[in-house]
Amino acid sequence: MDRQKKRPRAVLVGVQMDGVDDETFAASLRELARLVHTLGFEVVGEVSQKRNSIGSVVLGSGKLAELAAMTGGSGIVESLARNAVSKARRRFEADDADHGPDDGDADEPNGHDTAAGTATKTTVDYVIVDHEISPRQARNLERATSAQVLDRTGVIVEIFHRHANSREARLQVEMARLKYVAPRLRESKGGGGRQQGVGAGESDIELDRRKIRDRLAELRRTLETVQRDQEQRRTVRREELRVALVGYTNAGKSSLMRALTGSEILVADKLFATLDTTVRALQPETRPRILVCDTVGFIKQLPHDLVASFRSTLAEALEASLLLYVVDASDPTHEAQLEVTRTVLREIGADAVPSRLILNKIDAVAEDEREKLRARNPDAIMMSSQSPEDVSALRETIIAVFETAMIDDAFFVPYARDALLGSVYESVRVVSQDYDATGRTLHVRGLPASIAKLRKSLAGAG
Repeated sequence: MDRQKKRPRAVLVGVQMDGVDDETFAASLRELARLVHTLGFEVVGEVSQKRNSIGSVVLGSGKLAELAAMTGGSGIVESLARNAVSKARRRFEADDADHGPDDGDADEPNGHDTAAGTATKTTVDYVIVDHEISPRQARNLERATSAQVLDRTGVIVEIFHRHANSREARLQVEMARLKYVAPRLRESKGGGGRQQGVGAGESDIELDRRKIRDRLAELRRTLETVQRDQEQRRTVRREELRVALVGYTNAGKSSLMRALTGSEILVADKLFATLDTTVRALQPETRPRILVCDTVGFIKQLPHDLVASFRSTLAEALEASLLLYVVDASDPTHEAQLEVTRTVLREIGADAVPSRLILNKIDAVAEDEREKLRARNPDAIMMSSQSPEDVSALRETIIAVFETAMIDDAFFVPYARDALLGSVYESVRVVSQDYDATGRTLHVRGLPASIAKLRKSLAGAG
């Protein structure tokens, strides 16, 4: 017997505001569909509308009736007309009788009629709105549709909650999730009663909110301890050369990280497959060693609390010696995605870090489009993380960038102090050695700070 759990079914809702062109609007809905798919939901329909603003129920009365016909709701909040719902439902049922069920990919809705024909035969669990909406708007939409309502922020927060692995990431995500949930507690059913005994006089909602405040305070204290430990680890690495991969979610950062370092990190065709910072050495290893850091991906309308929560995670980018902006060149909206990345990094002050632009997945771009990309981005590195030749060339480019900051020097190490050789080889590149009766002279190349530290260590060992 097939005991596989049935996936929740969702209808997407988008409002095309003034100033948003058709391509940008369509791309946003496609991205929302991928987010919803990452969350484990099945997209069975889509309703969109052009409006000057998002009203108290998000959609106008006609489109709200259309949505309600798909979800089995009344379509009514206060004075909305019932006959509009009945008319819309009859229209969808007539369309379904004419065209029959859709056999297409439910995760890629391609029209209102097809989506509606699917949705009328099954339960729709969620309405997903491609905007950040208020608790009141969500409550009104739930009443009209009889489905649970999530906005884009709620979807992203839930994905982060499910995918965070490290202790720091889990703490940060729980804080962001509680901040999102707290103002929406009034939406839960059966709430509002009075508590008896301890805390008498507080309503259910007031008690729940106090519990959330207490939990947030506890999380902040724990997170401060964890971040102090993380800061100590970063301090140890601070004198090392570090490259941070930054970019939009699913731009190919993890694939590039894997190719550059040979690490067995997760690579998945999902949004936010990577939430935890990963640091590995560039392979084959160099001297001095170069560390490569894979960071959390960015996305349009990334919730403010998540940006704030991941500030310490993004500190890897702030403290990097070089940023590689990784862009999916095959995505038609890649320029807007790059601007999202730059905007977030400006917020934390990382825009001052030296950087290079990587136009990744270039193998999926037609030759005429490549020429246009070269013209618009003459200094960009065009490559595919799946090409060993491209990855090798990028590795040499990274090394060359750091070479310009290195200097040459020489150390004399007596044979009696050979125990110090390990730290020398770890910190700098030994170019050559000369020997005499008392010891060896090491001709080295490295960063000025590393050479100064080694010279101090050798002097102190005397």
